[in-house]
Amino acid sequence: MSIRTRRLVELSGTAAEAALSEDSVIVLPTGAIEFHGPHLPLMTDYLIADAVANASVERAAAEGQDVWILPTLAYTKSDEHHWAPGTMWISWDTLMQTVVELGNSIAATPARKLVFFNGHGGNLALLQVACRELRRRFGLQTFLMGATVPAGAHDGPEELGLGIHAGHSETSLVLHLRPELVDLSVAERSVPAHLADYEHIGFKKRVTFGWLSNDFSTNGTLGDPTGATAEYGKTLFDAAVTDSVAAFAEIARFDAAGPSPSVAGSVSSAGSFSAVSAS
Repeated sequence: MSIRTRRLVELSGTAAEAALSEDSVIVLPTGAIEFHGPHLPLMTDYLIADAVANASVERAAAEGQDVWILPTLAYTKSDEHHWAPGTMWISWDTLMQTVVELGNSIAATPARKLVFFNGHGGNLALLQVACRELRRRFGLQTFLMGATVPAGAHDGPEELGLGIHAGHSETSLVLHLRPELVDLSVAERSVPAHLADYEHIGFKKRVTFGWLSNDFSTNGTLGDPTGATAEYGKTLFDAAVTDSVAAFAEIARFDAAGPSPSVAGSVSSAGSFSAVSAS
C-alpha cells in the first residue's frame, strides 16, 4: 500500500506497524487553550504548534525523512491563566500522567524516538521532566523543541525582552495563519517595564520566578501586539519550519552515547599501534 500521509492516526494499525521502524521519529505537538487578551483566539498556542509542526513534518517527509506526527494536545498546563475567561487547563499531574501513558503507547510501536513539539511556555518544565521519565521507563529517546525559533526570542521593538504572551510575535503569527481570528482594534500594549530594571531576575534571565499572568495586568497580554503584521508572522513561520526540518534530521541521527569505541588496539614493543581484530 502506498502511504500518502505522515499523520500517523490516518493509517490503520497494521499499516502503522509496517511503516514505523526504530529509526522513525514521532512528533507530538503540545499547545494550549487559554486567554490571549481581547485580540487573539483562545486557541493561539494550539494553532501555532499544530500549524508549524504539520508543515515541518510534511516538508521533512518530502525530503525523505522518516518522521510522523500525532494529533496536537490541546488541553495542557495553563494554570497561570486560570483566572481568565475561556482558559481550559489541566493539572500538572494530569498532564504528566497523560504524556507518560502516551509514551507507553508509543513504546509499543517499533518507533524509538519521540519529539514534544511545544507551543506553550507553561508546559516547558513539565515536558522536560517527562522526557527523562519516558527515557527511563520505556527506553525511548525523547526530545523537547519549541514551535518557534529561537523560542520566545522575537520581541517587538517596544517589548523590552518581556513579550512572552499575546505580544508582537504571537499576534503576527496568528495574523499569518488565521487573520480572521485577530482583532487588532482591541489590541493593548501591556509590558511590565519595571521588570527590565532587574539585572538577574526575569522571564529569560538567570533567576526566574513563579508567576500568574494577572500579577502584571488583567488584559491577558504580556507584550505589545499593536504593531504586529502578517508579513512578520510569515517570516517567523517560515524560519520555524526550516529550522524544525533541520532539527528533525539531527534528531534522527542523534546518539547520546556517541560512536562505538574504536577497534581495540595495543602498542607494539616498537611503539607502533597495531589493531586487534574483534572476534
